[in-house]
Amino acid sequence: MREFHLPGRSPVYATNGICATSHPLAAQVAVQILNRGGNAVDAAIAAGILLGVCEPHMTGIGGDCFVLLDAPNQKGIIALNGSGRAPAGLSADTLRNDGLTRIPERSVHAVTIPGAVDAFCILSEDWGQLSLAETLAPAIHYAETGVPAAPRVALDWANAAREGNLSGVARDFYLHNGAALQVGDIFRAPKQAEILRMIAQKGRAGFYEGTVAEDMVTSLKALGGTHERDDFAQPQAFYTDPIYGTYKGIDLVEHPPNGQGATAILMAKILSHFDLTDLDPVGADRAHLEAEAAKLAYDARNRYIADPDNTTRLSHMLSDDTAEKLATLIDPRRARDIPNRISDAVHRDTVYLTVVDRDRMAVSLIYSIFHAFGSGLASDKFGILFQNRGAGFNLTPGHPNEAGGNKRPMHTIIPGMLRENGQVTMPFGVMGGAYQPNGHVRFLSNMVDFGMDAQTAIDTPRCFADQGVLRLERGYHPEVQAQLAGMGHKIILTEAPIGGGQAIRIDHQRGILIGASDPRKDGCAIGY
Repeated sequence: MREFHLPGRSPVYATNGICATSHPLAAQVAVQILNRGGNAVDAAIAAGILLGVCEPHMTGIGGDCFVLLDAPNQKGIIALNGSGRAPAGLSADTLRNDGLTRIPERSVHAVTIPGAVDAFCILSEDWGQLSLAETLAPAIHYAETGVPAAPRVALDWANAAREGNLSGVARDFYLHNGAALQVGDIFRAPKQAEILRMIAQKGRAGFYEGTVAEDMVTSLKALGGTHERDDFAQPQAFYTDPIYGTYKGIDLVEHPPNGQGATAILMAKILSHFDLTDLDPVGADRAHLEAEAAKLAYDARNRYIADPDNTTRLSHMLSDDTAEKLATLIDPRRARDIPNRISDAVHRDTVYLTVVDRDRMAVSLIYSIFHAFGSGLASDKFGILFQNRGAGFNLTPGHPNEAGGNKRPMHTIIPGMLRENGQVTMPFGVMGGAYQPNGHVRFLSNMVDFGMDAQTAIDTPRCFADQGVLRLERGYHPEVQAQLAGMGHKIILTEAPIGGGQAIRIDHQRGILIGASDPRKDGCAIGY
């Protein structure tokens, strides 16, 4: 096996608990919650809600989440779908009659009901050790006193402001005198602190009913939305069963639709038909095979994945036979042209966190408002940023993912876990919008095929075949770029990093935890 070493961060070793996420304050708060007697669920909720203050362009209480949970003394991994539905009044026919061919990403039509708060309340009630008041206290504190803008956050904030992503009252809540916050500028969200206090006191009713719900509905209707109080009052989150596929003896556990986790499983199964171990991990041959497998897996995603009630070909996507047939379509020396039949709203704005506690409860949680600052629209009174997950629908008549009232759109955010010999050995996630299934497979392959530890597997340069081009991070040598171009790939060197990742290795034999955190983000892994 070829040795591969990339200077980067050191892994974090601990025995009692670790949190790995994209902002240091959130990781620190998670460990504090563990030290106060909370478990991994309490710590994950505390860190997740705080990330909405630390990285408001990435996530917030107006968004959705997905969770994989491995709890002690429970049989199997638990999946919680915290994605919200479209308002009952959303009509694809109406939008098509208005001349639209896709849902505008920054429009009120793209705003779906937030599902994350409902999921967090369910998690706390069913699995937490602490009260919601104790769990939300750190986020309430930082929302009031403020958080300095970290370097990557400030960069993203400036890009979003330059692109005009915020409009209306959202500009008042998330810009300073019309400009983005700079590195070190303090961001405060006292109105969010008020909301969190209501949630701490009343649970989901503090958000989906009363003055907060009234603020959201009134604001959305003023913007032309069809949203009603009943849309918010109905439950959003629900438990479901995870899905998995095996890659060279390791189970890749994913969230079922409406998340795109099946895409990662299919892509991994396609690649299992090729011997990657003798290839250069940042060479042209490995990048080419990965790109071709991604094209085929994503084409299947675009055809089939939708609301859970509308996804009818999941078993086909997960089938070994399907992967084997698709693998035969790959030419090891030449790029294949597979156009995207269903347009995907591309974004890079998501937070992921993972926590493992002393009892080895493991949480893999991903939480997002979709694009940078979501829809760019906010509620008038409390400044809740509305997600634009409805942009994940399409307007193709009869398609499983066609927009419609009370439906959930195809989601890009996916938490992951690895399982070996029946035991969970690693909760992990790779942020980056559409890249996430590809990112899951590259991370897994880096470890299985090239013997990397989790930190090195995260650090390694990435590539992504997307929208007819092969995007490469700067770590690829010019000779590799030229070889890939010679294979027929249209090469683009990315200015921004491709996604971000977090992971925790559970070494059951030695009784230790090993955390890894992506240097592409501001965060870190912290253990004790």
